[in-house]
Amino acid sequence: MNPLVVIYWIRVALSICAAAASAVVATLFDAFSLNTFLNGVTIALAIYLISYYPLKAKYINKVEKPSKIMTMGVFMYFIAWAVFFILFYSILEGLPPTA
Repeated sequence: MNPLVVIYWIRVALSICAAAASAVVATLFDAFSLNTFLNGVTIALAIYLISYYPLKAKYINKVEKPSKIMTMGVFMYFIAWAVFFILFYSILEGLPPTA
């Protein structure tokens, strides 16, 4: 398989993990706070940036341009993170209590 395709799917899998971690953090704090959302975005961004170094070490000689390692799948990463964050947060929060 093409190394860029492998990097793409690794990033998609990492976005799902980041979304799960962000959803857990969001359920621990006030759901309507901007700070809670920023914590989730920071988790997603940190995982994306941290994943760059192992991917660079493994695929630096296998891609045409080393800059593609950083940019490959960035849009899909954050779209998948948003979708799975909403899904996981909804599952963790459950239905609102009825009075």
